[in-house]
Amino acid sequence: MSKKEVKVMVERETFEKNGKTYFSYFIKGNLRGKDVKVAVVPPDKGGYAVLDIVFGNDTKAELVVNPYEIKDEATGNVIKGNTYAVRTVDENGEIYESNIKPYRNSDKTLLNMLLR
Repeated sequence: MSKKEVKVMVERETFEKNGKTYFSYFIKGNLRGKDVKVAVVPPDKGGYAVLDIVFGNDTKAELVVNPYEIKDEATGNVIKGNTYAVRTVDENGEIYESNIKPYRNSDKTLLNMLLR
């Protein structure tokens, strides 16, 4: 039996630091009855402006998972993993997308568990 495809959403909320308001980005889930919150960030500092454009006035955007495989020619080992992005579609059908990554190693581990 195949696992049901479920859209995973990346959410954002505001927080204040040094008198300025910023957004934090996260994925909520539940693992073994425990609520978890996976922190995600853009791949570089300039990516926050791109995320503002992708989210627009929304507080949620769809998580896009792109699997990859890289073969190490010297050893023959195949390295597998995923890259992640957030995507929204506006009222005109225009797609906005930006790469993201788990913030910490623990966030990467939790995200992998949620996506199984």
